[in-house]
Formats: sequence, structure tokens, C-alpha cells
Amino acid sequence: MDRRTLLKLSGLSLVGATAGCLESDEESTPTESNGGGGGGGSDGGEDTTTASDDSGSMSSYTIGMVDSLTGSLAPYGERNTRGRKLAVEAINEVGIGEDETPLNIAVEDDESTNQGGVSAAQKLVNQNGVPLLIGSVGSGVSIAIHDSVVNDAGVVQISQNSTSPELTTRPELLRMSPSGAAKGKALANLVNDDGHDTVAVTWINNDYGTGLSDVFAETFESELGGTVEYNQPHDQGQSSYSGILTEMASTDASAWVFITYANEFTVMANEGFDQGYNTQVDYYGAESTIADSIIENTPAGSMDGMKGITESAPSDQDNYQNFVSEFESAYDASPTVWSAYAYDAVTVAALAIEAASEFSSDALADVVRDVTRPEGQEVFNFEEAVSVLRDGGSASDINYQGVSGPVDLDENGDPPGFYQVYSVADHSYEFGDYITS
Repeated sequence: MDRRTLLKLSGLSLVGATAGCLESDEESTPTESNGGGGGGGSDGGEDTTTASDDSGSMSSYTIGMVDSLTGSLAPYGERNTRGRKLAVEAINEVGIGEDETPLNIAVEDDESTNQGGVSAAQKLVNQNGVPLLIGSVGSGVSIAIHDSVVNDAGVVQISQNSTSPELTTRPELLRMSPSGAAKGKALANLVNDDGHDTVAVTWINNDYGTGLSDVFAETFESELGGTVEYNQPHDQGQSSYSGILTEMASTDASAWVFITYANEFTVMANEGFDQGYNTQVDYYGAESTIADSIIENTPAGSMDGMKGITESAPSDQDNYQNFVSEFESAYDASPTVWSAYAYDAVTVAALAIEAASEFSSDALADVVRDVTRPEGQEVFNFEEAVSVLRDGGSASDINYQGVSGPVDLDENGDPPGFYQVYSVADHSYEFGDYITS
């Protein structure tokens, strides 16, 4: 992209852009057991109960996490495991509170479905009794958990990966990844600046697809004067999408925009290659069309030339570089920004526990935003933050700077965001210009 395009994208109000991932080609699939099935399996990595010793003091603080360990979102959910475990290790080296109590996380699989997420959250809230829950990857899943479980229970919820603009309408539903509204505008500008004035869009039929496609279409038509000639949803988990592709091919669109997940796009890319569509039109996507599993399960050349916009991390910041070093040392692989979001979700939760007057939902809700706000002293890890809090500071006295960038949760529970342009060449992902809020 030239400087004019970058400045144009940077001028967007990129504050606050679902599931998806900035995938490094070097990050391999985690090998640890991930559980799953019935919305019920713990990954076996942490204890799942909160206990007290004989003196009555807390022997561990247990919070919950709903993650996508199976189903369409598993390529994304699996990456959270490593970010989560690194965060827990860093926290437990210091401990929480005067007794330096460890943090445990009970993990349940949502199977990449709304109902699976609800069942997993119900188990964590009703059986484990967690006052704070991290979850989930899919925006629709996070919303279903909020509306059906945690809102009525008063439990604090922090989504690690959900990006749908719809989450902004639920201020109690906090998140680490930014709203897709800015990402949708940036994607529309990218397509337009490449010279396309007519596009075909297909989007996965859930809150993620609806939210991002609405922003894209509104920007492309109303602000940029283009035409969205085809704008239709597709269902999750189908074995074929040839009908959708045939309908897109019947239009005059010179660009096709895929707002979908890894499994679904893999099918589409294979069928598009079989029909030669990949040489007839230009492909575009968002963060969820980036995954090693897509590259591994599609033929060479099937996506070359594809472009898109994805969430990113502030790679030039020392905080992120330290995270990368720790990650590579532990796993011999490079992290994704989605691993960083999971790390920050766990760290913010632990800081809320440290700063709260008691380990309850109400007390955690009172402080969870404050530990991220810019009015406080900048702290770059759990240990630095705890030092301020134990020296008489309150939640509002610290400003946690996440490994994914400044968290700064606003009144809607949204953080600011960092984005990056990606492309596909020689059947691999390449990452270019940064777009920052």
C-alpha cells in the first residue's frame, strides 16, 4: 500500500474492530490436552475448584474460561491456551494478595456454538461458582453467554477474542480485542483503493458476520460510492458452499469479500480453486481467514493475491517484545495477537482480584475497568502493578499496558486497537502496513 492509502486508513476512527487470529506461520498447534465435548471438558491444565485451608484462608482463586477447543473456531481457541498459561505462570510467580495466593482457571469448551457456550458458562457459574468468567472466541458465543448466564448472575465477563460491534451495546461485556467496526471500515477502504467499485460479499450467519458485513457494506456504498452487488450469509459447518460461489460468480463483482471462519473458508477456497474463480476475481478477507489450517488444507496458488485487514499487536513496543521472547522460549514458536489478548484477559482478571475488596462479582466489577485506565501509573506486567497496589495504591492508581497494546477499557467495555494489512503470496501469509488507533 502507498503512503496515501495508509494515511487514509489511519485517519479512520480506529478506536474500539470475531473470532480470528493474526497467525504466524511459525506457531504450531498446541499439543496439550484440550478436553471438549458437551461444553464440559476442562483442558486439564488448571485446578477447577477454589479451596480453603484449615485456617480458613484461600488456597487458590479460581476463575472460569470458556474457550473454543473444538468446532469451527478451534484453530483460534487453541492459541489462547498458550497465552493463558503464560499469564498464569507470571501471576503465580508473584501470587495474589498478602498471602500470595495462586490463580487457577477452570476451562470449558464451547464447541464453537452458542448453546455450547451457554452450557459451559452455566457449569462454571453454577457448579464452580466463579465470580469472573473469560469467554469466548466467537462473538455470538460471548453474547449468548452474557445474555443467558452471566448478566443475570452478576458475574464479570471478559471476552478474550470477540470483535463484533454488537458487543459494544452490552457495556458489562468487556473484551480485550477491539471492535470490528473500525476493521470493517478499513477493509472497505482497502478494497476501494485497489480499484474495485463492485463487490460480492458472503458472511457467516452469526453476530460476527452480521456486524462486520454491515459496517463494510455501509462504508463501501455510502461513504465510498461503490456497489455491493451480492451480500448474502452462509451457514456454519457446511460441507460445500458451491451454491454461494456460483451466485457470486453470476455478478459483475471484480472483488469477493469473505467474512467467515477458517473451516468454512477452507471449503470455499478449495471449491473456488476447482472452478477457477481465484484467477477471475480478487479475494479479500478479515482476520478469520488467516490460519495455518487454511494453508495446510488448500492447494498452492488457491489464495495467492488475497488481501485483508487483521488485528495486530504493537510489535515495536518492549512489552510485546518481552511477551514474544517468553512465548518463543516456552513453545519454540511465535505467538499471535490472539494469544496476547488471552494473556491480557487473564492478567486484567488477576489485577482485579488483587485490587478488589473481596473475591466477589460485585467487588471485581467495581475495579476491573479501573486497573486499565490511563489515569493511573503505567505498569507493564502483573508484578509491577502489584507493587503499586501493595504500596497503598488503589485500582485507579494503575494503568495496565497490555502485551497486546493499551487496554484502556472505555464505558462500553471496548479497548483501542491495532491493525495490519495482510496478503497471500506463494501460499503463505505476509504482513505489511500497520494501522493504529
